[in-house]
Amino acid sequence: MTKEKTLPATDNIYRQIREVLIQARNRALRAVNTEMMACYWQIGQLIVEEEQRGETRAEYGKRLIEELSERLKNEFGKGFDKSNLWNMRAFYLTYPKIDALRRELSWTHYRLLLRVESPNARGFYEAEAVNSRWSTRELERQINSMLFERLALSRDRKGIQKLADKGQEIQQPSDLVKDPYVLEFTGIRQDNNFLEKDLESALIDKLKQFLLELGKGFAFMARQQRITLDGRHFYIDLVFYNRLTRSFVLIDLKVGDLSHQDIGQMQMYVNYYHREITSENENPPIGIILCSDKSEAVVRYTLPEENRQIFASRYKLYLPTEEELAAEIVRERATIEMEKSLLRSPDHEPG
Repeated sequence: MTKEKTLPATDNIYRQIREVLIQARNRALRAVNTEMMACYWQIGQLIVEEEQRGETRAEYGKRLIEELSERLKNEFGKGFDKSNLWNMRAFYLTYPKIDALRRELSWTHYRLLLRVESPNARGFYEAEAVNSRWSTRELERQINSMLFERLALSRDRKGIQKLADKGQEIQQPSDLVKDPYVLEFTGIRQDNNFLEKDLESALIDKLKQFLLELGKGFAFMARQQRITLDGRHFYIDLVFYNRLTRSFVLIDLKVGDLSHQDIGQMQMYVNYYHREITSENENPPIGIILCSDKSEAVVRYTLPEENRQIFASRYKLYLPTEEELAAEIVRERATIEMEKSLLRSPDHEPG
């Protein structure tokens, strides 16, 4: 028995019907999410208002949550355990205006955001989660890696506030660069003896996670990109393109300390790409040297003062604790401020 051929029009109609169904399902999911957010917000509001009527707030609030949890779990399920009710209470207190809630974010997104104590950092992660369409797993990793603090390091007060209000905006090459980069997803341990090619392979194997760490607008182009000058071959570890800056981004990996030769080599790569590869409607290429350690003085005196193309950043192969990364950021900020101060100060000759 032969199978009848599909009518020519069937495929077209099927695609149209499929699209209608997908759009309807997405609208339904968004509607359910919006109603759930409003529901949890209202529950938090009711709990807070009832607490405020109690004579001893702390003890009354604790007992109220416990009794409500028992009764609500019996009727509506385990989604109303004590921890979730405390989250709903915190949800209302943190977001007192229901109109400010973002429909694009789920309850799990908001539970993660509630863990962020700084209002500026929380605003940044909220904006980025919406703008970059982060999954809850991606949001959690970015919070744990202190992305806001790493990006805020080189910004003044206005720049930090702008980060908090709008998320990360890419307006110049330096906006692409983080210091340090956190590469815990490679699986390489900090105390392992490994080669640059091992780190390169691990980054390519985990390319999706690496692109997330790099930030917005990156597309992978090549690894070990060969360029030939006067018969000699040189190899750029990783080449990306950033559609926001409209420029190639060249990355070189260094296991040891950064040297002035490493910076000079990257300068050669950037010059080559600028003269031979970059088209007229594209911006000059950007070079990033990822190293396990660096000397700020070596970077400062090797690169020209008005450098906007080559950057040296450290990488970490593990997720630092908040205390470790905060201490490192404080040290880095102090170094930057000291260097700025030295550049502003006139030279004083002895005597």
